[in-house]
Amino acid sequence: MTDLQIRLYAFDWLKQQTEIHGDVLPRKLLTDGFSLSGLKYSLVGPQGIWKPKSMILPLSITSLLGGRYIDSIDEKYEIFQYKYRGTDPSHPDNAGLRELMDRKIPLICFLRIAENKYVPLWPAFVIRENSLSYSFSVVFDDISYFRKLASQNNAAEPEADYARREYITITTLQRVHQKKFREKVLKAYRNQCTLCRLRHAKLLDAAHIIGDKEDNGEPVIENGLSLCKIHHSAFDNNFIGINPDYIIKVQPELLSETDGPMLQYGIQYLNNRSLILPSDRKEWPDKARLEMRFSEFLKAG
Repeated sequence: MTDLQIRLYAFDWLKQQTEIHGDVLPRKLLTDGFSLSGLKYSLVGPQGIWKPKSMILPLSITSLLGGRYIDSIDEKYEIFQYKYRGTDPSHPDNAGLRELMDRKIPLICFLRIAENKYVPLWPAFVIRENSLSYSFSVVFDDISYFRKLASQNNAAEPEADYARREYITITTLQRVHQKKFREKVLKAYRNQCTLCRLRHAKLLDAAHIIGDKEDNGEPVIENGLSLCKIHHSAFDNNFIGINPDYIIKVQPELLSETDGPMLQYGIQYLNNRSLILPSDRKEWPDKARLEMRFSEFLKAG
């Protein structure tokens, strides 16, 4: 099989896995990979730039954010900066990424958001080499656009529409930030709602105390709460507030309503109860942020 056929099969396989497991995949699944024409293909390996033995060019890059190679996101241009392997531009791994760039062939980018948990992003295109910083610039695009070219037996993509790539890259990186924040917050709260103890992860969100577009709204654990979806909505709409002493408050007008068991046992019973806090005190909600947020709750009443 050609490199392109293997690459497209890998894209399809990833799509199937995300439909089964969600957007965050365990490393073991990626290491085990898939079998095709009697050969096994792992999607990740011990090195960040990964090329299965039977392929000519790299299939994937894996970002070890905060790791040895210190990959980063360029906030100004909203592109991902992927470090060389070492500092030798002629190293086979670096040469492989350079050839992908020259031929405009996509690969897969795996971003680690927690230990052994990765968000797969594809198609990823290497668009520029930055020799002074020993890195490559990577952007993301629409898989359907590349498939159209592949069906025409043209693996090399022409100049992509800048606005499309910019939009897709920005929204993709925002999605990864959100997933990383969610993983950190849910882990801190032991995968349960901090208000009601619901433990079904698919029904849990990582809520911001201070919104991410506001000052002090950084995606850090101290600015997060693990909330089930109904309590997340109630918190965002100021039906429920949390004071700096970690006490839950319900708006008085809701306390006086009569509207069935969901209101009674889902909202009203929480009034004056204490939050379920992380085991590590350093991960407790920041009191200053809670005070700011609680003032909004009081104004809403």
